[in-house]
Amino acid sequence: MAMKTNRGAPTPPIAFPNGAAKVESRLTTPPVEVDGALEDQLASTGATLTRAPEVIGEASRDWWPLAMIWALDNQVAARAAVVVRPNAVDQVSAILRYCNEARVPVTAAAGRSGVCGASVPVFGGVLLDLTGLAGIVDVDTKSMLVDVLPGTFGDVFEDELRAEYSVTCGHWPQSIALSTVGGWIACRGAGQLSTRYGKIEDIVEGLDVVLADGRRITTGGVPRAAVGPDLTQLFVGSEGTLGVIVGSRLRLHPSPAAESRAAYAFTSFRDGLDAMRRIVQRGATPAVLRLYDNIEADRSYKTGEAHLLLVLDEGDAHLVEATMHIVAEECAPAEPMDVALVDQWLQHRNDVSALEALISRGLVVDTMEVSAPWRAVDTIYARATEAIRNVDHTLVASAHQSHSYTDGACLYFTFAGRPPEDQREAYYQAVWDAGQRAVIENGGALSHHHGVGLNRSRFVHDALGDSFDVLAAVKQALDPNGILNPGKLGLASPFGDVTWP
Repeated sequence: MAMKTNRGAPTPPIAFPNGAAKVESRLTTPPVEVDGALEDQLASTGATLTRAPEVIGEASRDWWPLAMIWALDNQVAARAAVVVRPNAVDQVSAILRYCNEARVPVTAAAGRSGVCGASVPVFGGVLLDLTGLAGIVDVDTKSMLVDVLPGTFGDVFEDELRAEYSVTCGHWPQSIALSTVGGWIACRGAGQLSTRYGKIEDIVEGLDVVLADGRRITTGGVPRAAVGPDLTQLFVGSEGTLGVIVGSRLRLHPSPAAESRAAYAFTSFRDGLDAMRRIVQRGATPAVLRLYDNIEADRSYKTGEAHLLLVLDEGDAHLVEATMHIVAEECAPAEPMDVALVDQWLQHRNDVSALEALISRGLVVDTMEVSAPWRAVDTIYARATEAIRNVDHTLVASAHQSHSYTDGACLYFTFAGRPPEDQREAYYQAVWDAGQRAVIENGGALSHHHGVGLNRSRFVHDALGDSFDVLAAVKQALDPNGILNPGKLGLASPFGDVTWP
């Protein structure tokens, strides 16, 4: 049975055995406190401020699977000193200005649905809860743009767009009921329909951002403008380290008028990948184009040794018909399967309940999504799954391909292991080391849509190479006191070193 989510509010990933009020910090990083003088300044902004232990305990975590294991021991990665919830953009500006002057770290958070520890307040300080900045500001159905606040939850957003304006943003992540618009942008997220609508960086046309010193800037807003570098994209994926997103303008599409579905069984994962590549390189962009290897296909759909491709397209009827015609041509060598398999996926595509159940039973489980050019995808699939399987205590390593582009694709690995209880963290680290190194060494990117957070920070320097120094320079220029989400993206922090791993 699917888990119940808190509509329009954060949903806890797993219960603390002794309650959120009694959680302790797992990391040994030195916490930064908020003194009485700063607390008075923060309260003077009009934002809601709390030191309630149960609020701090719950707000100091996200859906990072390793932290869910820590939660079983009534721990979070680190506890904030105070939670501040603004309800106006001007309050965000004042909060950051005061914290910058006091040299106190600020970690922005909203839905807290990230799975890499991006919104964990590693050095304590202020947890900036942006869920009070929610709602659609304006919809321009002639230009097909929406102005929306960062704390707006995805399901609430899409429901209102479709019901009130007959449009869609097209961004539909598995976490749509858990995540917010600001989180999508901050972590450069992808929805399940991205082959049709694009990733969030393709959807964003402009941003409102508050910098570390409290200044508010606006980027973009005009189609395909050529006014120097694209500053909007500087903040997309920056995970709150360069500025706090307080508003966005996103591209829209008419609500789909037609839909079509198909499913195919391939004898090898490589054959399925080749078919997907040919489909998108012919210009067809079905909303859903998902290939499961035989392990995942049989686990979810009972299809034996088949590698299963699920296809769904939506939009204008003529475009859908043409797209599915190309799909049928390129999948002609494969065995057609019952389209009820697509229905089955649709019914469960936003169910995230399995993670809690598996972790509660003593398993260590997680997903690792990466991207790669087409010529490297099959090699990375083979090398990364092999590397993960070779880590002691691994029970299974599998993958599916979930997002396709003309130049490459996303591989989404899943692993599960059962190490001894006192080795769970070491096992988790070893799997990530093995899998990510295999990806990077064979030409893949560190992440496709889950971002970096704390979990992947140790790989960023190797992934970016010489360009890492450019990222560090941008951070220094925009946040010279290092108060914005310190300890993330592998960047140096004035508050100390992150001691995990």
